Amino acid sequence: MSDTPTFSAPDESWPGPAPEPDVDAIGDEPLLGTTEVGDPPNGSVLNVEPVRAEEILVAADDVSLVGVEHEDAEYDDEPVADAEVHPSVDIGVDTSQTLGEDSPLPKGRFADRELSWMAFNERVLEQSEDLDLPLLERAWFSAIFSSNLDEFYMVRVAGLKRRIAAGIAKPSASGLEPRQVLEGIQLRTRGLTARQASHFQDEVLPALHAEGIHLRAWAELDDMQRERMTAYFRRQIFPVLTPLAVDPSHPFPYISGLSLNLAVVVRNPLTGKLHFARVKVPQSLPRLINVDTAARPGTIGIGVPEDYVSQPGGSTFITLEEVVRAHLDHLFPGVEIVEAHSFRVTRNEDLEVEEDDAENLLTAMEEELLRRKFGPVVRLEVEDTISSFVRDFLIEKLEISPADVISLPAPLDLTLCNDLHDLDIAQLKYPRYVPVTAAGLAEVESSRPGDIFASIRSHDVLLHHPYDSFATSVQSFITQAARDPHTLAMKQTLYRTSGDSPIVSALIEAAQNGKQVVAIVEIKARFDEEANISWARKLERAGVHVVYGMVGLKTHCKLSLVVRQEADGLRRYCHIGTGNYHPKTARGYEDLGLLTCDRDVAQDLTRLFNQLSGYAPRSTFHRLLVAPLSIRPGLIERIEGQIARKRAGEEAWIGIKVNSVVDEAIIDALYRASQAGVPVDVLVRGICGIRAGVPGLSENIRVRSILGRYLEHSRIFAFGPEGEEEVWIGSADLMHRNLDRRVEALVRISDPGQITYLADLVRRGVASTTSSWVLRKNGTWKRHTRDKRGRRLEDIQTTLMNEASARVIGRSLGS
Repeated sequence: MSDTPTFSAPDESWPGPAPEPDVDAIGDEPLLGTTEVGDPPNGSVLNVEPVRAEEILVAADDVSLVGVEHEDAEYDDEPVADAEVHPSVDIGVDTSQTLGEDSPLPKGRFADRELSWMAFNERVLEQSEDLDLPLLERAWFSAIFSSNLDEFYMVRVAGLKRRIAAGIAKPSASGLEPRQVLEGIQLRTRGLTARQASHFQDEVLPALHAEGIHLRAWAELDDMQRERMTAYFRRQIFPVLTPLAVDPSHPFPYISGLSLNLAVVVRNPLTGKLHFARVKVPQSLPRLINVDTAARPGTIGIGVPEDYVSQPGGSTFITLEEVVRAHLDHLFPGVEIVEAHSFRVTRNEDLEVEEDDAENLLTAMEEELLRRKFGPVVRLEVEDTISSFVRDFLIEKLEISPADVISLPAPLDLTLCNDLHDLDIAQLKYPRYVPVTAAGLAEVESSRPGDIFASIRSHDVLLHHPYDSFATSVQSFITQAARDPHTLAMKQTLYRTSGDSPIVSALIEAAQNGKQVVAIVEIKARFDEEANISWARKLERAGVHVVYGMVGLKTHCKLSLVVRQEADGLRRYCHIGTGNYHPKTARGYEDLGLLTCDRDVAQDLTRLFNQLSGYAPRSTFHRLLVAPLSIRPGLIERIEGQIARKRAGEEAWIGIKVNSVVDEAIIDALYRASQAGVPVDVLVRGICGIRAGVPGLSENIRVRSILGRYLEHSRIFAFGPEGEEEVWIGSADLMHRNLDRRVEALVRISDPGQITYLADLVRRGVASTTSSWVLRKNGTWKRHTRDKRGRRLEDIQTTLMNEASARVIGRSLGS
């Protein structure tokens, strides 16, 4: 007999059928004779009751299994902890060759894209560890860290593994082999997720407990709480559950991506043989259950969780999977529950649509969305108490390697913290902030919108969200245009928008009012494809001319054009932004926008919309740079212009604010600028391929990153010394996908005051007096929150909120 335990199929000694529990007859009374899972009375097995064969699982053989339940310089010279450096996955700059302005640029000058993203997500994790932040906001950052990592695995890691398997992967620009990158990702993932889990268990949970928010395991509930949860389980959870057996007649079930599951091992009390089943934790039910409010309506549990949190003793919460695990005897009556642990898989969910072969892009996308659900597994998360045998069983059935497994303490999937953040407890969150009407749109705050077209006719209006209200600017602009009898036509790009979008509603209203409306809908916006298809169908039914962009290119530019008949002729009003037309994210994303009726901009947008909806390949632009043709060469031309200024003995400066900078041609141009002595300031939220501060290569490049209450999302490109800057804003990041495979647009700002404001945003962001992360020459990031005297540095987002609020008489932050 083998020493390795195996799972067995049911035989003639397997218990027979049993009646299902009468769910309707279940009241609030405690169940008699129930015991805790895995804890039979007096050391004996559970009472044997008949069970239906289709409710049990199985698998292979016999045998038994026993389960177990400043200043920049002050950071450059700091020693770097061993844990911060991973030589096996970081080649570094080749300093064996001469570095300088007239020398070839060295190998290893680009940081790896994927590992740089991991460093970005570590910065998100550091936000969750910041004790100066409100408690529920720290929990929220932990949820963001988890959801970021989910998407990264679904797309980037999945693509990397697919290329490795196909044998078509080649070294990245960093010089790393694909397997080195994958190993580096897996190493960093294990370290960061273990760090997140440890902080959640050791810091966040005790802090929540001190505030009256008690997240309990089943064993920590008292008798009354258990009775209440048992009644809740039988009434609300049991009818939804479906245990799935694994045996020769029941193959291993499909495990959907990001679903939470229980791997259950049961023992036949008559034969001692083991059987395996999978129970899916229902995604249709709340993940976090409030014990105080979950009882039968009309009896115990009236009110909302916040009412109980504020009372003496606080309020108790428990996860859905804990409740399911504690009641597995309802699903598997008559057998012994040997082991039950949660697990979770991540699948390849990147979409591939052959547009050239697709007769109808919308239909092709709908079909691909169905295929996405069955992508290969790229990651398995398991509870750290799971037995090695069950873990290996899952590895075999999911066809992954041990390196793809992440072992963590329960609860898995800390996007659970979003449910904690949803609790309406003001003292545990950021102070409330209400955006103000943008300067230039209204002299005073008013609940009634003014004539937005009159404001735009008098001057260009620069918008800075979320400090400036999206509702009283962009949303008002589109809504007023839809209802204005003088509006003849509206053209709009839509990349992402909300489910109850007032923007889409306004376009529909405009079409119903007889206006010509064109919507460029990007149905390939990752993870928003289904929502965008839904809105595209709705727009088409309303009579809007819906265009799905250009074959081979995503339409990522943020543009709106309104054509009005006025007394002196036709006039075109424009909005160009850095963020999506999404009212909800506009309250949490930092973005910029320009409202203008400038003739050159209007002509540019007209030509660009004609390109997107028809044929206009030879269009030229006055105040726009448009990808994929002119953004990269346009920016490099301006970088070279600053190099020429410096060589001529004039002052020069380059300031860039983006989400990511990866494009090698742009980075090389910045290296050449640094070698020429041009000061280069880069404010980057996420991925950064630049190696900053390397002597002879990039000692004049300063790179900072800001994360905070709002997601830094705007893009600014500034060239020239103070008072002489040329400034552009728009939708493009410095990545291959933005510059080569998307339609993007940058607009040149013409108003001197707006130019100064935007250039100063970059300068303030990289200043040593601003709280930020500093990219050091060894490739690591150092958080910079206090000066040498221990005083907190400026939080630029708080400053901008206060400056916006100061425009409103009698108003202050938090009022």
